[in-house]
Amino acid sequence: MSEHVHTQKCSAMLGDLSEYIDGSLQAEICEQIEEHMKTCDNCRVVVDTLRKTVELYEHCSDNVEIPGEVKERLFAKLELNDYLSTAKTSK
Repeated sequence: MSEHVHTQKCSAMLGDLSEYIDGSLQAEICEQIEEHMKTCDNCRVVVDTLRKTVELYEHCSDNVEIPGEVKERLFAKLELNDYLSTAKTSK
């Protein structure tokens, strides 16, 4: 498979990830995603990471406060600095 075709499949799959993780995606599309992940390590890692992130979020208590420094490092790593700045000014 050419790199261009492979990249197109990756991009198409990424658009459906949320529904795939939630279990609300059509079975046929789920099968296509699972087939794609058999040959694409990058997409498999993305799906696994997203699935684990959702699981952690769902099991995390609403009362847990992330220390400011940790939150800033996390947002920087996720390239969400603009959001962090907006959140600080809206308080």
